[in-house]
Amino acid sequence: MTDTAWTVRNLVRSARRAALPPTDVAPDPGIGDVPPTTPTARAALHTAAAERLAAHDRFEQAYLHLREAVRLLNGAAVVEDELDRLRREHAEAHEQSRRDSLTASYNRRYLDETLADLLGADRQVCLALADIDHFKLVNDTHGHPFGDRVLQRIVLELGRALPRGAFCARYGGEEFALVLPGLGPDEGVAACEAARERVAAHDWSELHPELRMTISIGIAHTGPGDAAVDPLVAEADLLLYTAKQAGRNAVAHRGPGGRVVLAGAASGRRSIPQPDVHGGRPGPPAPLTAE
Repeated sequence: MTDTAWTVRNLVRSARRAALPPTDVAPDPGIGDVPPTTPTARAALHTAAAERLAAHDRFEQAYLHLREAVRLLNGAAVVEDELDRLRREHAEAHEQSRRDSLTASYNRRYLDETLADLLGADRQVCLALADIDHFKLVNDTHGHPFGDRVLQRIVLELGRALPRGAFCARYGGEEFALVLPGLGPDEGVAACEAARERVAAHDWSELHPELRMTISIGIAHTGPGDAAVDPLVAEADLLLYTAKQAGRNAVAHRGPGGRVVLAGAASGRRSIPQPDVHGGRPGPPAPLTAE
């Protein structure tokens, strides 16, 4: 944080102690009903409002209150560049807190919060969980730094050409989530099959002459009125496991009648394991033959 920011913080803390009696409570963001008597006291109130707004992720309004507090403390000598710098630093820190440090995709926290918001807004959503096939072998053969480069490249391919409003998030380890708001089941499956094909068709020889990577995907859909995140995630996870049990490099989804089917080229495989009636993961399938 810059020297000016620390100065503002210290001045405001001192002003709050001096201006407010011990029994006073910091005001809500609407502070027009509080009659401060000095610029320093008014600055303290603006800063208290900014802190409350920021705690609820209302960063634009918080910035306006902080800006006014600095004006009151510095008068006409306010440096606009410093305020803009503080705003940029805050925005950058907020964005970084939502990103995975290795792949720059969104992180699990952002995924969970956004899914809850989307379902709470009564929107249909497709959620896909994608797992890199045989990724442990990549790490064991080439080392973890090489595996990190593979993860980064996978994210680029997953995120490329996604529908508008969709995004990729790291779910954990070598597993990623694709969130596809506003898409119906058929559209979601098509988007995931295209992502699977991009990964399979990528020129992996840039990283190693013998490298070939594929992914398995399970995709679930929820319509308007279904506001529960956990069942949607559990269904996508179940379908992902089915795709891997059915031979990997495939997109698994629910077809007519609720049976699990595979999309695209994998649809011709002879045996696709089915979850049991209680929704548990399927057991190992019979030997499979690819089309």
